[in-house]
Amino acid sequence: MVYAKRPFAGPQAVLQYLGRYTHRIAISNNRLVSFDGRDVRFRWRDYAHGNRRGVMRLSVGEFLRRFLLHVLPAGFTRIRYIGSVANRRKAQRLAKARVALALPEPPPPATESVAEFMLRVSGTDPTRCPVCGAGQRAVIAIQRPLRAHRAPGCDNGPLRARARAPP
Repeated sequence: MVYAKRPFAGPQAVLQYLGRYTHRIAISNNRLVSFDGRDVRFRWRDYAHGNRRGVMRLSVGEFLRRFLLHVLPAGFTRIRYIGSVANRRKAQRLAKARVALALPEPPPPATESVAEFMLRVSGTDPTRCPVCGAGQRAVIAIQRPLRAHRAPGCDNGPLRARARAPP
């Protein structure tokens, strides 16, 4: 159920407001502070902690990595959800809406193991031996990846060190 009324400033103001959410780029030029050949400095705002403002310095590689995370593949459209379905506090707001509308709590999502999922989807039991069909498979070792599964230039301390450590 939606309560909607005519916008005070007219439809053009509504289009401008929504346009900021649908066609915004990752960072605007006025937020860029400086570039010295190695580092990029830019203004940022922490909306989760009282709109705290600051200037962040990142290496060129890290800045470009973070910027490219916001570039969508061809054919995709960026839409930001606003209001009660915004990601921040979505669960709490939907719960309040459910109470206000006197709707029952949704049932918890059903969970199933990987083996149950494979049996349901493919009709084959992944715990059975694929050759004879009678024996049970058993885990004898877990192989760690040979390299970290991270973007280049991402240095997440212990995770990266652990991935490089010899077994």
